[in-house]
Amino acid sequence: MEFGIFDQIDCSGRPLNIQYEQRMELAELYDRSGFHCLHQSEHHSTPLSMAPSQNVFLASLAQRTKRLRLCPLVYVLPIHHPMRLAEEICMLDHLSNGRFEFGIGRGASPFELEALGVPAESAAEAYAESYAILQKYFSSKSVTHEGKYWTIRDAPVTMTPLQAPIPPMWYVAASPESIVWPAKQGFNVICGGPADKVRLISDRYRAEAGPGNEDALVGIWRFVVVAETDAEALQTAEQAWSRFHDSFYLLWRVHASEPQRLKLPGSFADVVASGFGVAGSPQTVAKVLTRQARAGNLNYLMSHFMFGDMPHEQALKSVELFASEVMPAIRKEASGGWL
Repeated sequence: MEFGIFDQIDCSGRPLNIQYEQRMELAELYDRSGFHCLHQSEHHSTPLSMAPSQNVFLASLAQRTKRLRLCPLVYVLPIHHPMRLAEEICMLDHLSNGRFEFGIGRGASPFELEALGVPAESAAEAYAESYAILQKYFSSKSVTHEGKYWTIRDAPVTMTPLQAPIPPMWYVAASPESIVWPAKQGFNVICGGPADKVRLISDRYRAEAGPGNEDALVGIWRFVVVAETDAEALQTAEQAWSRFHDSFYLLWRVHASEPQRLKLPGSFADVVASGFGVAGSPQTVAKVLTRQARAGNLNYLMSHFMFGDMPHEQALKSVELFASEVMPAIRKEASGGWL
């Protein structure tokens, strides 16, 4: 059982230099506390992310951490030139001394894509073409490609990653059908949704996994707040949730629209009721997450600890309690139960 972190680096309302430094301090704590990997999303033209360049931010984190693995989750492939992206993946893998991983996707918001000049209707094609070029880059000495979105003629591959031939990859899956391709590729996988639905995905993954891929990480994403008591944790979560909720919906509301995939409840109590989050004492959090991990037959839990305008000291305390009390309790149950 491994434990990761997810961070949107959404707007906290604090000066941006302060917010960045506080995230660095949190990353140092994750590093000391035995977390496996920090995952950072990519968003543009929205307060849902105040660090739209994952590569810039993770390059800085690589210098502040020693063991923690670092992973864009995901790169929105249609908006990146695949040759430049491949080179930056190589750079980050070396800057982190082989601690880099990355996820791929086509983007969740049509408005973010269009703000960067990519028509939403072309995203799926551009995503597939970009991934094909990445595959060529990491398996060849030069790249030639003639496609609809990119043309590359005999471009030498002058950089390779430290983790040859390619760093570990991640995929976000929403259904058992969508898991077949990443399972055969050996990608690690993150899921949302209720644990019983996630179990269908994890079972299908293991049934479809190619040779040597059976031990890939298959996990869930959950909002997590830990405090000394259930009441204190829920109060902290509720106070921070309002700003995060507003940041999540702002770009959609500017365009008089609603997200089609993920819809967030208006209160953190409703997040807890949906199973998409937990706020409580270490004992409460361990119980809830153990139950979900067992039900989903999972070997990875990705926690979203910091969101909205949560006070920095409360976020640090939440992570400390999770690492010192929740992680050992879940690992004990997992080793004697489903793993």
